[in-house]
Amino acid sequence: MLVLPLQLESMPPQLVALLESEWAYIALLAVFVLEGAMLMYFMPSEFIVPGSLLLLGDDAVIPIIGVAVVGATIGQYTLFKLAQRGGREYLLQKSWFRIGESKIERFDGWFDRWGPLVVPVSNALLFTRGMLTVPAGFAEMNDRQFITLSAAGTVTFECALAGLFLISGRIL
Repeated sequence: MLVLPLQLESMPPQLVALLESEWAYIALLAVFVLEGAMLMYFMPSEFIVPGSLLLLGDDAVIPIIGVAVVGATIGQYTLFKLAQRGGREYLLQKSWFRIGESKIERFDGWFDRWGPLVVPVSNALLFTRGMLTVPAGFAEMNDRQFITLSAAGTVTFECALAGLFLISGRIL
């Protein structure tokens, strides 16, 4: 059984128009930039790719994963640069930054122990996505290395989510 897109005739016309236009991927990119910058507190990142596949159909899997990786990497790189330039105290004072000192210290410890390779690993795991972005910025990791490692972990994560969604749709 293939996963089919939602019934578009039962959706509001404005949403249907957005989903059928080239703007669908731009809107999705914006969502992933916010997710990568850890500003999507109201929606778990684990739902974005499966939800996108549900809305756009499983023939859109490659473009959705591409948009997810680019958007999340842009968002994470933005947060990385804020951590690098602003530092710990700057981020802790910001109301939009909802990670406490104890979590930062824990992830600093991970970064200190395992080094830059923990960035893609954390991006590929549930509940730790993006958490090593801030310690990497504090450690003044090389920009190109951060972007590469961040994108690699995000590709792994998003492909796994899409694969699980597509397989579950065929099983059910």
